[in-house]
Amino acid sequence: MKNFLFALAVCLLPLQLFAQFKLSGRITDATTGNALAGSTIVLKGTNTGTTTGLNGTFEFANLSAGTYTLKVSYLGFEPKEVSINLQQDEYVQIQLLQKALQAKEVTVQATRANEKTGTTFTNVTNEQIAERNFGQDMPYLLEQVPSVVVNSDAGAGVGYTGIRIRGSDITRINVTVNGIPINDSESHGTFFVNMPDFASSVQDIQVQRGVGTSTNGAAAFGASINIQTQQVRREAYAETDNSYGSFNTWKNNVRFGTGLINDKFAFDGRLSRIKSDGYIDRAFSDLKSLYFSGGYYGNKTTVKFVTFSGKEQTYQAWYGTPEALVYGNANDLQDYIDRNWIEGADKENLLRSGRTYNYYTYDNETDNYQQDHYQLHLAHDFMPGLTLSGALHYTNGRGYYEQFKPEDDLADYGLPNVELGGETITTSDIIRRRWLDNDFYGITYALQYNPDSRLDATIGGAWNKYKGGHFGEVIWARYASTSNIRDRYYENDADKTDFNIFAKATYGITEKLNVFGDVQLRKINYSFTGYDNDLESIEQDVDYAFLNPKAGIAYNFTPEQQLYASYAIGNREPVRDDFTESTPNSRPKHETLQNLEAGYRGTVGLGELAGKALGATIETNLYYMNYKNQLVVTGQINDVGAYTRQNIKNSYRRGIEFTGALNLGSIARLSSNLAYSQNKIRNFSEFIDATKIVDGEEEYYQQENKYKSSDIAFSPAIVTNNQLEVEVLKGLKAAFIYKTVSKQYLDNTENENRIIPAYQVGDLRLRYNLGFKNMLKELELGLLVNNVFSEKYAANGYTFSYIYDNAQTTENFYYPQATRNYLLSVGLKF
Repeated sequence: MKNFLFALAVCLLPLQLFAQFKLSGRITDATTGNALAGSTIVLKGTNTGTTTGLNGTFEFANLSAGTYTLKVSYLGFEPKEVSINLQQDEYVQIQLLQKALQAKEVTVQATRANEKTGTTFTNVTNEQIAERNFGQDMPYLLEQVPSVVVNSDAGAGVGYTGIRIRGSDITRINVTVNGIPINDSESHGTFFVNMPDFASSVQDIQVQRGVGTSTNGAAAFGASINIQTQQVRREAYAETDNSYGSFNTWKNNVRFGTGLINDKFAFDGRLSRIKSDGYIDRAFSDLKSLYFSGGYYGNKTTVKFVTFSGKEQTYQAWYGTPEALVYGNANDLQDYIDRNWIEGADKENLLRSGRTYNYYTYDNETDNYQQDHYQLHLAHDFMPGLTLSGALHYTNGRGYYEQFKPEDDLADYGLPNVELGGETITTSDIIRRRWLDNDFYGITYALQYNPDSRLDATIGGAWNKYKGGHFGEVIWARYASTSNIRDRYYENDADKTDFNIFAKATYGITEKLNVFGDVQLRKINYSFTGYDNDLESIEQDVDYAFLNPKAGIAYNFTPEQQLYASYAIGNREPVRDDFTESTPNSRPKHETLQNLEAGYRGTVGLGELAGKALGATIETNLYYMNYKNQLVVTGQINDVGAYTRQNIKNSYRRGIEFTGALNLGSIARLSSNLAYSQNKIRNFSEFIDATKIVDGEEEYYQQENKYKSSDIAFSPAIVTNNQLEVEVLKGLKAAFIYKTVSKQYLDNTENENRIIPAYQVGDLRLRYNLGFKNMLKELELGLLVNNVFSEKYAANGYTFSYIYDNAQTTENFYYPQATRNYLLSVGLKF
C-alpha cells in the first residue's frame, strides 16, 4: 500500500505543477483602512504586474503552483514584499504604512478612528470625492454615507445646504479640518456655504457615527466629520475643472502645485468660483474661494502652513414654500391665501410661482459673509514611534444678512414715533442688516506613541478662544424718526473659551484581540449678554466641565473578518439662543448621550464569474444612543417671552446599519447601504399658542398636549443608498445612484398631518478619461443627471400651529428640491 501511494503521488505531482491557480487580494492603508486604488503590484522575477482597482483589489489568474513574491508600491507609502506559497486559489490582504513625509503632515490621525478602536466609521477617499464633485456643496458629496440625509434651501445643492446623520443635524455634528474645529462656537453649526469648492482641496474625509473617538471643538452628539486637506504631491501639476448645468450653474477652478522642490519643499494652491441661479425663485448663489499651502518636509520635522477662504453672497430662501404649493392643489392654495389674509403683491407672487415660490422679493434680501482660515502645523519625530504634532490656528469671519421689513414697529429699533401732519406714525418699512464679526483662535496638540504594532497611544487636546460681535444696523427707513445711517439698534459681544485634553490608546492583547480606551476632559467658559431673574439685560457667564469616557474592543477571527463593540459618553452645552433668551431660572441643562455600538466588518472572496474575480465587503452595525435631557423645541414660552428649547428627560435612537459592496474585477461594482432606526421621545409635551373669546374679549393662553411616546422630528426610519458603477469602455465609467428616504415628522408629535413624505431619487453619473503623453496629461469629461425620474419631493421643512376660538390651524412649509437637472464638466490635467 505504501509503495502504491508513493507511486500515485509521483504520477500526480506533474499534474499539480501544471495546475492553474488564481492569486487575488486587496491593498489598504494600514493606518486608516482606506483602499489604495492605483497601487502597483509586481510578481518579482517575472514580467507580470498589475494595478489595483477602486476598492484596492487586484488579481493574477492562471498561475502555476509555486512560491511567488509580490512587490507592492504606492506613492507616499513604504513599499512592501510579500511571499506566497501558491498551492490553491489565494486571497491576501496587504497593508502599507505611510511614509513619514505624509504621516507627519497634520495631526488628523490623532482624532481619527481605525479598525482597532471598535467604533463605527466610513472613510471617503480622494477618488470618491473627485468622482462626485461637480460643484455641489460638501453635504452632497457625503450623501452615500450610511444614515445621511441632505437638503438644499435653493433646491439644487449649491448655497445653503444641510446634512443630518442618524437624524442629528449639523449643530450636533463635530466638524474638523486637519484636526482644527470648524463648528461655530455659539450656534454649534457648520456653514459649508462659507467653504465653496473646498472638496477640490481635500485628501479624504472620515465620518464617525455616534459619539466616536475624542476630537476637538464642538461635541460629537450624533456624528463627526473629520476632513484632511490635500497631501503633498511629488510632481509639479496644473489642473482645472469646469462645470455648467441647469439653473445657470457654473463651477470654475484652477489648481496648481510645485511638487517637491529639492525633496524638502512644496507649495499648492487653488482658486474657485461657483455661481447658480438656484431652483427656487431668485435664490442665487455667488461663491468664491481660495486655498494655499506651503510646507517643509525634513527627515524628522515637518512644517506646513495652510490657508483657505470663502466669500459668499446668497439670496435668502429661508422662508420655505407653503404645503399647498408643494403637495396641494389650487383649492388648497386658495384656502391658504384666505386664512392668512394674503393680498396684493404677496398674493400675486403665490399664484404665479408654483413649487419654486420664494416669499422674499426685495432685490437685496441676501446673506453676505466671508471667512478666512489660517493653520500652521508642526510635526517632529523624537525617535521611531514617538511623534509630537501640533497646530496654531486663526479664523476670522465677518458679514451680514440684509432684510426688508415692512411696517415694523419703530420701538423695536429704539426709535421714537414720528409725528407727521397731526398723525402719529408707529411703524415704518425698514431695511436692516444683522452683523456677525468674530475671531476664533487657538492651539491643538498630540503626542503619539507607536513603538510597535501592538500599542498606539495618544495624548492630545486643544485650547480655543472665540470672540463674537453681534450687532444690527438700520440702513434705510421710510420714516427714519431720529435715526442716522447705520445706527446700531442692538449690539452685544460674546466670549467663549473651550479647553480639552484627552488620552487614548489601542493595545493588542493578542494578534486577534485589540482593546481601546479613551477619556476626554472638556472645560467651557461662556460670557454673553442675557437676562437676569429681574428680566434686566446684563453680562453673564457660565462654566461647564465634562468628562467623556470611551472604550472599545475589536476581535479579528480571521485577517479579513472582524467583530467590534464600543461604549461612549458625550456631553454637550446649550447653544447661544438657549443662553441669551432665558434667565438663570429657565436656562436649560446640558445634554448627555450614552452610545453603544457593535458590529461586523469583513471581506469575502466569491470565486469567478465570466473570468473575473468576485469579491465582497460587508459591514453591519447595531447602535443605541440614549439621551438624557435632550434639548428639543416644544413651543413653550419661557419667563422672558421666548420660544426656547426644553430638556426632555428620556429619549433614544436605536437602529441597524448595513453596508455591502460586490466587485466584479475592475469592470463593475455594486454598493449598497441600508439604515433602519427607531427614534423616540418619552413623555413629550407640545405647547400651542391659543386665543379664546370671553365676553367679546380675546384671552391668550398656551394649550398643552402630552405624548407618552412619539417619534423624534426629522428622523426617517429607513434610509437606503445604492450605486451600480460599470466601466462601459476603457476610460468610460457609468454610475447609477438610487437613494430612498422614508417619511419624516416635522415635529415631535408623530402627527401624520405634519410630515415630509417619503421620497426616492435616482442620479446618473458618467466620467470619461482620456490619457495623453504630452503636456496635456489627462482630459476628463463628466455628466451628472440629478433626479433622473424628476421626482417632486422636499427634503426639509418646518411646521407651526395655533388655536383661535377653539379652532386649530396647522401650517406646514417645505424646501422643494429640484426636478431633473444636469451638470456637465470638463477637467484638464497638465
